[in-house]
Amino acid sequence: MARKGRFHRLCVFHPSGLWFRRHLLPKKTLTAALVCALYLFFSQVDLSLRGPNWTTAGRNQVTPRGVMNVGLVNQDSAVPSRSNVVYITLKSKRLKPANIRGTVRPKLRRKMRRTTLPHSDSKTGFETEPPVSSIRIYSRTPPPWLSANDVGTMRALAGAKVLRVEKPQGAPWPLLVFEAARPEEPNAAFGLALGPVDSVEVFAFHLDRVLGLNRTLPAVSRKLAFLHDGQPSPVVAWEASLHPDGVSLTWTEYQRSLKHRCWVQNAAPKVESACSAIHHYEWSKLALFDFLLQIHKRLDPSCCGFKPRQQDRCHEPSRHFECRQQDGIRLANMVRRHHDPRHLVLTVNKGYFDRNEDNLDFRLLEGIKELPDGAVTVLRSGRLRQKLLQSLFLDQTYWESRGGRPGIDKLIDVVEQRAHVLLTYANAHGIRAIDMNE
Repeated sequence: MARKGRFHRLCVFHPSGLWFRRHLLPKKTLTAALVCALYLFFSQVDLSLRGPNWTTAGRNQVTPRGVMNVGLVNQDSAVPSRSNVVYITLKSKRLKPANIRGTVRPKLRRKMRRTTLPHSDSKTGFETEPPVSSIRIYSRTPPPWLSANDVGTMRALAGAKVLRVEKPQGAPWPLLVFEAARPEEPNAAFGLALGPVDSVEVFAFHLDRVLGLNRTLPAVSRKLAFLHDGQPSPVVAWEASLHPDGVSLTWTEYQRSLKHRCWVQNAAPKVESACSAIHHYEWSKLALFDFLLQIHKRLDPSCCGFKPRQQDRCHEPSRHFECRQQDGIRLANMVRRHHDPRHLVLTVNKGYFDRNEDNLDFRLLEGIKELPDGAVTVLRSGRLRQKLLQSLFLDQTYWESRGGRPGIDKLIDVVEQRAHVLLTYANAHGIRAIDMNE
């Protein structure tokens, strides 16, 4: 600013513009004179534009952003108009732009995967997993076809800590003893640990409950580190009250009991009827259930009602000879409780989803004249798929092991097709649907 003042005084007091330096060249002298003349001219124009009411009352101030003329004061008003304030912005030094979050690719950090090792049991020599149940129930109440005992047992089988493993006499699978859910209970549940190929046991349990039969034991799918290399495998509940001997009947005795309708309306059967302790309606429930899953090991253990494949165990010449003498074939895998001898408990529910419709075992329906009305209603209602999906979704491990919704839908497709065949067969043979809540 001081330099500018000196320049002003030079041009005013030396209008010739010749007084700068003694050693200026002629061309530079002429240029300086021209600059002074232009400066004095524009100074006069600027004063004329401001008008008579403006006087100088201060000096220009230098700010960090440039030169701001704040020395002009209006005589009529104490606050000058912003349009008359001149701002000269100096070019500031360009700073390095800051990194804006999201525009700079963050450095990828490798996550450290934490592996939880199962606890080791020194007494039994096997490893047990931390209790994590895979049973998922998002609503306040489970589906109505599952009882509170069903849900409690499912949660225990799926997530309770395994205390020890036993090998019951004559049982093909190990028996798991689970930790009690409450301190006052010695054991919460017992479960048979089946192989991964027996996963149909879980589907069979849910189908049984959806149809309202209630003849199977709860089953879940679970990964156990000390069994089957941690693959998802079914664990089926086991009760100490189950009669180990089961029901012993030949095919002829079974057909005779169907004709006499044993124990219907609690009527004691005649001696010559050769009735067993099983109620007549139990055979109808069993036949319907086994046909939908094509379970042949109970009513048709020798595979006489269909053409067995090479991978079937009954694909042997000796079994084919048994079918020629089918009247003496003994039924198998039928269990009942000590305190409830009239009703069956369906175990070893090894079903088949890959059996074609032209090779279904209709021997399972031979001699059946009635079917349970509740189950037939579900099959006819068109809601079998919806209910099975809702029920099977509870078991997360089984659901994921079957490929999620697409895999479960394929299994239900097979059962729905067989249900259609069953209803058509029942209509053609005069099989009635009756109430079997007795």
